[in-house]
Amino acid sequence: MKLTLRGHNYRYATEQMMLTLFPGQKPVYEGEEENELTLSLVRGERWLTATAELTWEGETVSATCQARVEELTGVPLEDDRVCQRILKQAFYNAGVAILGKEPPWGALTGVRPVKIPTRAMLEGVSEKDAAKALREVYRVSPDRVKLAMACAKASLETLACLEENDLSLYVGIPFCPTRCAYCSFVSADVGKSLPLLGPFLDGLERELAAVGRNLRESGRRIRTVYMGGGTPTTLSAEQLDRLLTTMERELDLSHCGEFTVEAGRPDTIAREKLAVLAAHHIDRVSVNPQTMEDEVLKAMGRAHRAEDIRRAYADVRESGTFDVNMDLIAGLPKDTVAGFRRTVEELISLKPENITVHTLALKKGSTLMTQGGALPTPEAVAEMLGFAWAALAGAGYVPYYLYRQKYMSGGFENVGWCLPGKENRYNIIMMEELHTVLALGGGGMTKFIDRKAGRIVRRNNPKYPKEYIERIDAVCQEKEDMTWPIS
Repeated sequence: MKLTLRGHNYRYATEQMMLTLFPGQKPVYEGEEENELTLSLVRGERWLTATAELTWEGETVSATCQARVEELTGVPLEDDRVCQRILKQAFYNAGVAILGKEPPWGALTGVRPVKIPTRAMLEGVSEKDAAKALREVYRVSPDRVKLAMACAKASLETLACLEENDLSLYVGIPFCPTRCAYCSFVSADVGKSLPLLGPFLDGLERELAAVGRNLRESGRRIRTVYMGGGTPTTLSAEQLDRLLTTMERELDLSHCGEFTVEAGRPDTIAREKLAVLAAHHIDRVSVNPQTMEDEVLKAMGRAHRAEDIRRAYADVRESGTFDVNMDLIAGLPKDTVAGFRRTVEELISLKPENITVHTLALKKGSTLMTQGGALPTPEAVAEMLGFAWAALAGAGYVPYYLYRQKYMSGGFENVGWCLPGKENRYNIIMMEELHTVLALGGGGMTKFIDRKAGRIVRRNNPKYPKEYIERIDAVCQEKEDMTWPIS
C-alpha cells in the first residue's frame, strides 16, 4: 500500500494501523500502487484535524478525526500522543468503512493495550470511565475491554507492592535442543554449539558478579527473577547448580519473592535437574507443550510428543513445590479447532497454576515466515481463543497480563491466566514496564524505567553466545558503571 503523509511524519503510527487493518500489506512511499492512503494533519485555530483518504481494491473513502488544539500542551511526548491518536483513528475509520468489519482491538495498535486504562486510573479516572474510553475512543470490542480491565487491575495491584529502589532480573540462556518452526528468538542449537556452553557460563558468572557489586553499592533490591532463553534446562544438572550457586553468592536475593526458571521443552526436563531447582528454592517452572496434538508438534519441529509432556509435568509435580506455567498457541500449522479444544481441556485437567494462551505470530527469521505453511484461518483462531477463554474462566482461572505482537493471526493477543493469587509478577512488571528489568546473559534487553520522568532507557546485551563471550569485558564494565537514575 502506498502511504502519503502530509503535515506530519508519523510513519510508525501509520504503518502500525496499516498492519492492523490490512495485515498482508507492506508500506510503500514512492511509485504507483493500486491501494493507497493519503493521511493528512492540519492545525487550525481551534481544531487539529486528521484526514484519511483511502483507496482499496478500486473503492475510495474518506474519514476525519479531530482534537482540540488546547489538548496540545507543548510537551513533545504528550503532543505526539494526541496527533498519533487522531491520525490512527481517521485511518481506522476509513479502513473500517471500506472493509465492513472491525478488528477485535479496534483502533489500538500497540503491543501493550493495558497501559491505556492503567495510566488513566493512575491519573484518577474511574474504572468505569477507563473502560468507556476503550470502547468509545479506541473502538475496542466488549470482550477485549473486559480482558484489558482485568489485566489493568492486576497491574495496579502489582505496582502498589513495589518500592522506588526495586528492580527485576532477567537471565538469558540462549540455547535450545532444536529450533521450533515459529521461533525467532536468538538461541543456539545445543547440538551444534556445545563447546560454547562452558565459556558462556564463565562470562555469565562474571556479569553476575559485576551486577551484584553495583546493586549492593546503589541500594537496589531484586524483587523477581526470571531465567529464560532459549531453554535454560538445556543446561545439565551440574551446570544449573553452578549457575544458581553463583547467583546466590553474588546477588542479594533476600527480597526476591518470585524466581522462575523457564524449563519449557519437556525433552530438557529431567528429575536430576528438577532436584537442583528445588534445592535452590526455585518456586516456579514452565512446562510448555504449545499443543498436545502429536501431528502439530511434528509440524512445529519439536522432537517430543504429547506423552513426553505428560511425563515431564508429572516429574515436576513430584520433584518439589513448584508453581507451574503451561503455554499453548492458537493457530499453529496443522492444528484444528477440535485439536485445540482437546489441548485446552487436557491442560485444565492437569491444574497448573498458570496457563498462557498465545496466538501465533509470524515472526521474521522463523521457519514459518521464511518457508510458509498452511495455517488455521483467523476465524478458526477466533473460535479457538473463544473456547479457551470460556473453559479457563469456567475452571476458575483469571486473566492477569496480556500483550500483542506484529503479524499476529487475526489481530488477537497473548493472555496469561492464573488461579487466584498465583499471578506471575515478573510477567506483569516486564510487560507493563512497572520498574527496571536488568537483562543478563545472551539476547536480553535491559529496560531502565524512570516512572517519575516518564522515561525508558534501553540497553541490549549481545544476542549470540559467541558474540557475548567475545564482548564479555565490555558487558561487565557496562554493568559495573551503571548509575541511578540511568542517563
